[in-house]
Amino acid sequence: MLKSVTSTTITTTVTLLLTFIFFFVTLTFRNDRNETVVLVSSFNHSNTLLQIPGVRLHSVASVSSSSLEKGVKKVTRRKKGEVEEGMARARAAIRRAVGWSSRNRSLSFNTVDDSNSFVYHNPRAFYQSYLEMERRLKVYVYDEGELPIVHDGPCKDIYTIEGRFIHEMERGVGQFRTRDPSHAHVYFMPFSVTRMVKYLYKPKTYDVTPLKQFASDYVDIISNKYPFWNRTEGSDHFMLACHDWGPYASAGNSNLYNKSIRVLCNANSSEGFNPQKDVSLPEIHLYDGNISPKLLSLPPSTVPRAKLAFFAGGLHGPIRPILLKHWKNQDPDIQVHEYLPKGEDYYSLMLQSKFCLCPSGHEVASPRLVEAIYAECVPVILSKNYVLPFSDVLKWEAFSIQVEVDDIPRLKEILTAVPDEKYKSLIKGIRAVRKHFVLNRPAKRFDVFHMILHSVWLRRLNLKLE
Repeated sequence: MLKSVTSTTITTTVTLLLTFIFFFVTLTFRNDRNETVVLVSSFNHSNTLLQIPGVRLHSVASVSSSSLEKGVKKVTRRKKGEVEEGMARARAAIRRAVGWSSRNRSLSFNTVDDSNSFVYHNPRAFYQSYLEMERRLKVYVYDEGELPIVHDGPCKDIYTIEGRFIHEMERGVGQFRTRDPSHAHVYFMPFSVTRMVKYLYKPKTYDVTPLKQFASDYVDIISNKYPFWNRTEGSDHFMLACHDWGPYASAGNSNLYNKSIRVLCNANSSEGFNPQKDVSLPEIHLYDGNISPKLLSLPPSTVPRAKLAFFAGGLHGPIRPILLKHWKNQDPDIQVHEYLPKGEDYYSLMLQSKFCLCPSGHEVASPRLVEAIYAECVPVILSKNYVLPFSDVLKWEAFSIQVEVDDIPRLKEILTAVPDEKYKSLIKGIRAVRKHFVLNRPAKRFDVFHMILHSVWLRRLNLKLE
């Protein structure tokens, strides 16, 4: 009889428990006294409480919104602490790599050929930082905004990199993207300045107010909806723009301009670009979205390059008129054209030249830098105040030559004075860094997508959130 009653009681208890679980949904968080609080929401609006030893329970109705907000904030603070702890460990690992490298300069880092380490300022520190990025970096991409200005961008022609980065970030493999903003190290605002110019700008007015207003409105939306912008005044947020007017658009919000990480092709240090927080973006001109086949299959290195130097491009900006004044149709060894002669091919002339002249135009960046690297034609940088892409990692002097604008009349003298061994070393450097300037689908380790993220990662490493 006792066994029967006990069995019946157990069965009834289990049934009631299962019924209760069926009718209730629970949500837990830690309250201010570090106790687990279970919020119980009943489908039948009952305020019945389930007593679990060691756990305090409340109905949703009995928990104030302020208590819930405190609990959510506490969870956010804990996750933020975990993120910052990981950053501290990454900084320590990089510092150890720097110290190790200074004591063992003859040794390079894993997976990279020793003979190519000369193109990096500190190869071991770079590699360790890159590994830490792969291990830890998480990027939250804001969902706010609509096509065609947000979540999309040009994927061919001169601003190719703008759209390709947005696409890879949002639709790529997704190693770095997190859907949980509290786990993020940085926050990406995926608007396209090139698309702003196309859809918001009134041609020939030179009025960039609509671009600034769009950027301002976007920041207002995310800062009112989420706590993350206000927490750091945007210093752990980044935007990316290859259009010349990227800096102007960012001026729509003072914190976006002065504190956020701006990834810009127009990296002019005399116009507000700050290399301590901003990132120089290489301008990559892919006419149909792909590298020209001529630049994928280069002539053998044994084939001599008949021309000393080459340039062809429009007459705009302050530097090109000087170049054309001194060298257009002046010397067969230095081929300088405003317009290509009939029957000549741009990439073929690059492949026939030892040096490719890369003067700035209206703005400092030039796609010729990357085209020259693809063509294994030593870039000759003719610019003022240009912060070169990835220059916090790469030693540009190992694979390019910089000539002061005042020395343009002496170009032939300067270039012919480069020793043969130096020229061969520059070509070797170009081959070593080429992978860092290539857009891949999908992205590959150490390519331009990853180098951009690594540059953002370096800026985030310098930021300690209190």
